[in-house]
Amino acid sequence: MQDAAHFTPFALSHEELRNRAVDDVRAAIRAGDYVGHTAGLAQGMLQANLVILPVDLAHDFQAFCVKNPRPCPLVGVSKPGSPRMPHLGGSIDLRTDVPMYNVYRHAELYEQVEDISSYWDDDSVAFAIGCSFTFERALQKAGIRQRHIERDRCVSMYRTSIELTRVGPFGGGMVVSMRPIPEADVARVKAICAQYPHAHGAPIHIGDPAVIGIHDLDAPDWGEPASFEPGEVPVFWACGVTPQNALAAARPRLCITHKPGSMLLTDVREDERPVVDLLMRP
Repeated sequence: MQDAAHFTPFALSHEELRNRAVDDVRAAIRAGDYVGHTAGLAQGMLQANLVILPVDLAHDFQAFCVKNPRPCPLVGVSKPGSPRMPHLGGSIDLRTDVPMYNVYRHAELYEQVEDISSYWDDDSVAFAIGCSFTFERALQKAGIRQRHIERDRCVSMYRTSIELTRVGPFGGGMVVSMRPIPEADVARVKAICAQYPHAHGAPIHIGDPAVIGIHDLDAPDWGEPASFEPGEVPVFWACGVTPQNALAAARPRLCITHKPGSMLLTDVREDERPVVDLLMRP
């Protein structure tokens, strides 16, 4: 087995890629030259979480996303066996174009890899789920700092006590991302993010983390801790890592996701909402 600590250093840094076009960034990812987080990259373009499951679980997972649209806003579903989502980008290859993948067997993390070609087969169905990284540029343009981007860190993510609507084997608690926001800017943040329902929309909670079952902001379940400045409050958004939590209950024989923070970069503009061609039941 491998984990991210055993990979060679990035051939290209986040700073070098920050102002590159989306095609250039994806090419670097595909070549294995960048395996880090994607916050602040390919600015202006929709980013997406990725979940790949065997086809026998695909319909239940799709229904789970439809029933839980805040944490799981679907922006793409592949045809069984196809590693493409043409409406998100004609050149995208779902097997190679995410910086780092998590491979799970029966809900246990088995391996972290840069390329999942050896795992892909005719039974594979991929789901792309909107990502909060998409609205961060709009917040920055409004003068609202995104400190994790400024400091080249992965955003903080936490499990919560917010229960999801269960479908088949999929259920459990919602995962949220958190950003420190000046209290005076919270109303503006809510209004800006509400314009991006395909990227989790407005925050789901503001203030005391214990209300949603988070007991230590300095110990995120994924990502890195955030620092607070005077006058800032914690603001929480539904997060596309939620399916990784739901998979723990489903325990599929094989599931592949993005590594949290390392997203699929698409050719869709961040202010566009893709039309999703859902799977049809037989």
